[in-house]
Amino acid sequence: MKNIPSGFPADFLWGGAIAANQAEGAYNVNGKGLSVADINEFTDEIPLDKKYNLELTTDYIKEAIQNEERIFPKRWGIDFYHTYKEDLKLLSELGLKTFRTSINWTRIFPNGDEENPNEEGLKFYDNLIDEIIANGMEPMITLSHYEMPLHLTLAYKGWYSREMIEFFAHFSKVILDRYHKKVKYWIIINQINLIVHESFNHLGIAEDVVDDLASAKYQGVHHEMVACGLVTKYAKNLDSNLQIGMMLCGGPAYPATSKPEDVFATVRNNQMEYFFSDVLMRGYYPGYAFRYFHDNNITVEFAEGDEEALRNTADFMSFSYYYTRIFDEESLKNKTGPYRNFELPANSWGWTIDPIGLRTMLNLFYDRYQCPIYITENGVGYHDKLEENNSIHDPYRVDYYRAHIEQMKEAIKDGVDLRGYYAWGPIDIVSCSSSEMSKRYGFIYVDQDDYGKGSKKRLRKDSFYWMKKVIASNGENLD
Repeated sequence: MKNIPSGFPADFLWGGAIAANQAEGAYNVNGKGLSVADINEFTDEIPLDKKYNLELTTDYIKEAIQNEERIFPKRWGIDFYHTYKEDLKLLSELGLKTFRTSINWTRIFPNGDEENPNEEGLKFYDNLIDEIIANGMEPMITLSHYEMPLHLTLAYKGWYSREMIEFFAHFSKVILDRYHKKVKYWIIINQINLIVHESFNHLGIAEDVVDDLASAKYQGVHHEMVACGLVTKYAKNLDSNLQIGMMLCGGPAYPATSKPEDVFATVRNNQMEYFFSDVLMRGYYPGYAFRYFHDNNITVEFAEGDEEALRNTADFMSFSYYYTRIFDEESLKNKTGPYRNFELPANSWGWTIDPIGLRTMLNLFYDRYQCPIYITENGVGYHDKLEENNSIHDPYRVDYYRAHIEQMKEAIKDGVDLRGYYAWGPIDIVSCSSSEMSKRYGFIYVDQDDYGKGSKKRLRKDSFYWMKKVIASNGENLD
């Protein structure tokens, strides 16, 4: 009889993750073009749906490009473009075994449809990846993390247009050719299931260039998944040892009640969250997806060769985990989506805290795919206070991570093949959804406010020293 694991594997990858668009800044340096993230502004005056990039119009996009008086925090980030050596040294001191970041598409192809890459952009990532490795960390690279060139949304309707497959495959091949000997772990599309809260940020489809936005989103995701298949095939032909992953945001919702109607409504909702990973892990469209498209009058066109491309499946499954939600029959009927579970505590932004939910997700995903799993984002945003002596006391963050790491250990005992864990924003960065610096995730404080003002100094929070002990003990010392 096989023994139950006593803890984390000896080679477990303790890591941290950021995104280029939230950290690098230097938005107009060395030939970089504007990306979809570069027009995500911070102001209380724009409606919530626009702040979260649900759907944007071309008029909004054009005005945002031209209006430099608006505040676009992602354009300056935390200036990681210039401070990466200092920042990576701190993360190495924290004890990270691995570091995940993205390659900003617009540094390599400013417009997205060029034939030749921007060599200055490639040189930056040459140096960045070398520095990650020099600091003793295994790089994990995301190819698409909300950094699609704005030109592609204005000239081609974003991922709705089939031309995007060729543009993205060309970009990916340039990156894989350059870095496959240095980078083993790759994620092609960040959080591919986020087509509601990050639909423009993710797909680059402006709402006024398509007649049927719902169909356009699923057509765009279809093109992305075909591109994933083609890129995976290319990567494996280049080096069979490369590990290619797919990534979801969160996962299934809980039924709001034990009523059979609510339970089955939740099953239907959850199927369309699994849809993306089912295709990329199994290699074909599941039957429930066609039923969903039929019931909701959604049209997705397949081209010749698409089904063959989809058969090039990912090696590992990864997901971000921030909160859980609940669902019921009324939500299904009204198409309102899952909603907050008020039985759970939440941070100031209403993101619930559910450590057991992480164990639940790990078991559900592993039962479904029986493959290696990486948690590629996990964390919580808080308002941190910088004290007069430059200290930051954040016991709430320690409590959060302790509870989630305990549940990860339980999932491993359950038999889940969990290979790595990436804390989101191990250093404070600009928030994806709200473009705030004040929504802080890091173990390292960046002295910068929502308007880019501050000393920019990097300061270790109390949680830094706690997490350092956790990693050094391979997850055993959680005191």
